[in-house]
Amino acid sequence: MAHRYLLFAELPYAFEIMRPLQDAARARGDDVCWFLNGPSPSFLRAGERQLRLIQEVEQFDPHAVLVPGNEVPPFFPGLKVQVFHGFGIEKKGHFRIRGMFDLFCTFGPLTTKPFRELASQHGWFRVVETGWPKVDPLFREPTVEEKNDDRHILYAPTFSPSLTSAPALAGTIADIVARRDWRWTLKFHPKMADEFAAPLRAIQSDKFHISTDSSLLPLLKEADVMLTDTSSAAAEFMLLHKPVIAFRNRAPGPHLLNLNEPGQLEAALETLLEGDDPTREAREHYAQAMHPYHDGRSSERILDAVEDMLRNGYGELKRKPLSPLRRLKYRRALR
Repeated sequence: MAHRYLLFAELPYAFEIMRPLQDAARARGDDVCWFLNGPSPSFLRAGERQLRLIQEVEQFDPHAVLVPGNEVPPFFPGLKVQVFHGFGIEKKGHFRIRGMFDLFCTFGPLTTKPFRELASQHGWFRVVETGWPKVDPLFREPTVEEKNDDRHILYAPTFSPSLTSAPALAGTIADIVARRDWRWTLKFHPKMADEFAAPLRAIQSDKFHISTDSSLLPLLKEADVMLTDTSSAAAEFMLLHKPVIAFRNRAPGPHLLNLNEPGQLEAALETLLEGDDPTREAREHYAQAMHPYHDGRSSERILDAVEDMLRNGYGELKRKPLSPLRRLKYRRALR
């Protein structure tokens, strides 16, 4: 039986997360549509179908709505499936239950165990460990090693004012760029405030590039070291067996090189870029616990979990909370 899937996107990074799901669903002969609550339709590619109105969603009548964000219109038809927008388990709210989803598709043991405990507590949703669809291409598309002596740093700060490293590190990075031959790529979070981004945008050098591509995965493959803070991109980078420097990480550990002062940055970069990696063993253990699936088939496992729930029903699950305020919020926003 062919199924109908609605991909619900509220931020540009949703496309990179859900396109592997779209590909997997289409390979099964399923029908896929997008609903964009925020991103411009220009993000859609040729052949991708957009539904613009609530009435169009009701007519499409999806079997399931796949969501990488925290919320979904409760009145949309179909099973509501949380596929998550990042590995940021350290961030406030990652394990918050908002009463909107029937199925949580988790990455690995670090997320599965807490969500299963929450499922037992609340009783209205299921949890299936599947892996994360965004990283399927990391394992399906081999990384081409460039024969290049340049050392390449990817700087991927988060946006939250309380967590972002951008204000503290901008001056230090500018100084390092001016003196060292290392190549830099900066990837801003789409929610980064202009006041934090401006000092970094002011850095002028042919060794310093600001990526405007919506896709992060190619940048992960190209870089030798990642510099970040409490961004979930760190875990994505670790899946490629590469080291991470974090500035004032909220949950520091031996799997990353955590710094507390800007003055420590240059020495830390030099250590890792020269191949001295004290975090390697702990990083491998962390990456395995976060996302143990290296076959590039997380999307297929998510669809299998959805189909199983559609086939077997909700069973002993209780009804979800009615969420009247969220219903009203989306009714007003989407009318």
